Amino acid sequence: MPAPKKCSDELHERATRMALDATAAEGQRMAAIRRVAGQLDVHPEALWTWVKRAEIDAGTAPGRTSDDAARIAELEREVRELRRANEILKTASAFFAAASGLSRGRSSGSSRSAQS
Repeated sequence: MPAPKKCSDELHERATRMALDATAAEGQRMAAIRRVAGQLDVHPEALWTWVKRAEIDAGTAPGRTSDDAARIAELEREVRELRRANEILKTASAFFAAASGLSRGRSSGSSRSAQS
């Protein structure tokens, strides 16, 4: 479960947009991020992360987009569930095969003794 958010989505979007605009205007990324972070009372490191994520999602920076990361997490969760289900089915199959083998073994063993 992710940690609770410390700021609203609106502040997050506004700060990111302002930092991207300031970076484009000033050309100095960290200076712009520090200035915007100070204006909005946001930690500069958090704002830098948001800006980096926004650039990746926009395709202007290399990396895995948020949509891709969410899809991969969903697929990994599904794989874990399927592996768990397969283990349950293997265990059940082995149990029923053993139970079936025991009943066959008893019946064939008793018929052998009767034939002798």
